[in-house]
Amino acid sequence: MNERAKQLGMNDTCFKNCHGIDEDGHVTSSYDISLMSKELLNNHPTITKYTTIWMDSLRDGKSSLVNTNKLIRNYKGATGLKTGSTSLALYNLSASATRDDLSLIAVIMKAPSTKVRFAEAEKLLNYGFNNYMYKKLANKQDVVKEIMVNKGVSKNVTAILCEDAGVLIEKGQDKDIEQTLELPDMVTAPVKQGDVLGSITYRLNGEEVGKVDIVAKETVEKNSTFNMIEYVYSKWFSLLRI
Repeated sequence: MNERAKQLGMNDTCFKNCHGIDEDGHVTSSYDISLMSKELLNNHPTITKYTTIWMDSLRDGKSSLVNTNKLIRNYKGATGLKTGSTSLALYNLSASATRDDLSLIAVIMKAPSTKVRFAEAEKLLNYGFNNYMYKKLANKQDVVKEIMVNKGVSKNVTAILCEDAGVLIEKGQDKDIEQTLELPDMVTAPVKQGDVLGSITYRLNGEEVGKVDIVAKETVEKNSTFNMIEYVYSKWFSLLRI
């Protein structure tokens, strides 16, 4: 556990046991808890199938469980994540929520009561949602343009974006984002599917906030007598099928 914590950058954390009950030297910080929460949500998103359950039954309905995270029932967009309390650590909470593609995490530690931890987490989440937004910059496989291919069996290759891209910004700044396209008008065959052809760079107030590679959607082989014959035959047969 400590080795994995270091890998995540949880430099203020030291685990002395696996259950979290108070023990001398067993420490962490709100920042470290947020790192651990982010890792869980980003790389194991199915966890929210369980953390968003408010109430469930056990033993054929003979007993029931209620989620100790009250935000799941009362806060719009809540997705989790974990409550905890001991006599020494008092009342703690890692709260997560998503609205309009923006996901936030609020961590409360050593609150004097369970009521306070939920109220303070809600304040932090409200601040985030009221002041920030997630701006989608690019969608994976969006077509940028058709680029001419020199000495290729095809005259053009389709240039597409290789991945999604987005940025967290203050509300109202989305209109100030500028983009710079770096893409040649012509490339020389052969071009392989996935080859990087160029890029789009996004800047806010002169500072780079995102960059996406532009890649070839399909392969374009170099022109030769053999593949030209093959290309013509393939086109001819496709027309016959039509």
